[in-house]
Amino acid sequence: MKKIALVTGANSGMGFATTRLLSESGYIVYAGVRRSEAATLMNETASALNLPIFPVHLDVTDNESIKLAINTIARKEGQLDVLVNNAGYGLVASVEEGTDEEFINQFDVNVFGVLRTCREVIPMMRQQNAGTIINISSFLGKMGLPLLTHYNATKYAVEGITDSLRYELHPFNIKVHTVAPGLFKTGFVKHGLSANSATLAESSPYASQASTLLPIVSDKVNNGPTPDAVAQSVLEVLLDQNAPARTPAGDDSTFFSNLADSLSQEAFEASVREQLGL
Repeated sequence: MKKIALVTGANSGMGFATTRLLSESGYIVYAGVRRSEAATLMNETASALNLPIFPVHLDVTDNESIKLAINTIARKEGQLDVLVNNAGYGLVASVEEGTDEEFINQFDVNVFGVLRTCREVIPMMRQQNAGTIINISSFLGKMGLPLLTHYNATKYAVEGITDSLRYELHPFNIKVHTVAPGLFKTGFVKHGLSANSATLAESSPYASQASTLLPIVSDKVNNGPTPDAVAQSVLEVLLDQNAPARTPAGDDSTFFSNLADSLSQEAFEASVREQLGL
């Protein structure tokens, strides 16, 4: 029996790795992309690999775009079994220096985008009395880091959405899970980060924190493991009827998750400061 999946932010990094693995595992995958050039590249990749991947225009900040994408899938397939909410980006900014536009945009994509896509998909899954929603959070969805406060807050929100939605959708046989990646080798630093210029300036009161933390993050993203582990975690959630509600993906996420479970909040934060030199 065919299984239909939709992955948002599917053109690169974790989204592409997930799209490819699901298609290799027998799913027909609709790859949500914002730009036409990304759709063209996705078509070329799918053709070269002979995989059932179909790009669909989907901007998670645009309700009409989401409705058209879901309607396209409904018309062509008559069902949607899996939604992977992956689209997102990170803002580097102190709370003091971040602008209204920056933090509103951050929440618009990372949080409201998740709510918009879920809202559009749920009626179809509810009528099917089946489906799985996997929200890609972050290891920062359960812990804080300086200068990533806005991003952290969005991922905390994604965790809250997921945990609450699980109750709402349980009567309709719809599973809701979080996959929480650590840092992986993706284009996140180059394409997935937006930085407040004041926070990055040498004159910023947070310059010391920025010069300590940001090179660590950049190095782990630029030289870390491939995001295949995230895709594998998504697939394992889909295959395991008893999958945990929240799955850490990668060494960073697993380490900090275990550390947080074993320490008080104060001791955990002291340990993070020591390990990162903050």
